[in-house]
Order: sequence, then C-alpha cells, then structure tokens
Amino acid sequence: MTLEIKPFDVAEVPNSDERISANLDEAFESGAPRVIAAAIGDAARLRNLSTLATSAGLTRETIYQAFSPEGDPTSST
Repeated sequence: MTLEIKPFDVAEVPNSDERISANLDEAFESGAPRVIAAAIGDAARLRNLSTLATSAGLTRETIYQAFSPEGDPTSST
C-alpha cells in the first residue's frame, strides 16, 4: 500500500478566532522569529488577505513572501 503525503495547509483547516489567537500565542512564546512569521502568515491567509494588504499599504505578494516559512519579514513589513 502506497502512502500519499500532502503538504499541510493551515488555510484548509476550519479555524476560529480563538484557535488563531492560540496559534499566535504559542508562536510568540517560542521566541523563534521564523515560527512567529509563519504564524502571522497563517493568520493573514485565514482572513481576507487583500483587505490586510490594502490596509498595510502592501501587495498580497509581499505579504505572502514576507510571512512564508522561507520569508524574512522586517519590522517595516
């Protein structure tokens, strides 16, 4: 039997504000910048990313790149 493995995508998991908040809390408690950035990116993807980008004066692409696990967000982002 072959085991099929798919990449995990948090946006496909039903989430509530409480779950998102708990995920962010855990990320900040870790103190790891990449974990924090990924958690912020996950939260942004779970909400209306276009609205967030417009409010922040950034493009959707910039937010995706900055808060991806491989991204390198700065305080200005």
